[in-house]
Amino acid sequence: MKTNDPRKKEILESFRNGLIVSCQVQKDEPIYTNDMVVKMAQAAKWAGAVGIRANTPEQIRLIKENCDLPIIGLYKIWHEDTDVFITPTLEACREVWEAGADIIALDCTSQLTHEKTKAWDLLPIVKREIPEAIIFADVANYAEARRAIDNGADIVAPTLYGYTEETKHIEGANMREFARMCRDFKDEAYVLMEGHIYTPEEAMECLYLGAHAVVVGSAITRPHLTAKRFVDLLGGYQDNWRDAERSKH
Repeated sequence: MKTNDPRKKEILESFRNGLIVSCQVQKDEPIYTNDMVVKMAQAAKWAGAVGIRANTPEQIRLIKENCDLPIIGLYKIWHEDTDVFITPTLEACREVWEAGADIIALDCTSQLTHEKTKAWDLLPIVKREIPEAIIFADVANYAEARRAIDNGADIVAPTLYGYTEETKHIEGANMREFARMCRDFKDEAYVLMEGHIYTPEEAMECLYLGAHAVVVGSAITRPHLTAKRFVDLLGGYQDNWRDAERSKH
């Protein structure tokens, strides 16, 4: 069931029918500066966004100090032996929470972690150890969303569709599966769309299908990838821009 905690519910309801902007930048990207994520977040608020998604304790802290929108926090940690990289450990979750995030996002897929556990096993541990946090489950498919909700996730989204072994071939969002998630889970958790949304029209389609809110990142805050999509298409797709989108940093 959806949370009855008044503080959590106030934050979650503030997202309704709104845009959440993912404000992330890696040090190897051409747009990187120390304060870039702050500018991104401030621009998102100016535009009317209802929330921010941010990566790393450092960047979460910077945004928290300069923008008063609710923050969905995560911590990307890459290892060569796994595709699990979104807040993969309890310690990472604690760092995100202590940095000031209102919501903790973590990988809740069936993939094996660097520690050789199932990624989704972390969710109930975080619920127990950080009960004050709202939990955002990043999943890749319907079955993983179902398991995340059964384990207490407040939010589910198909963020990792396209980032797991079974889905890495995809070229766009799976709207049919997302609509099914909205239909079946809307009374138990907040279903958000995140992943492969590149236009306002696509975001509006997600709301029509039942999304509580829509998270958009690359199409808004990563102009180098937007440019690369154009270049790749004009060049006959000799180079696939999605390789850059999925790259480890």
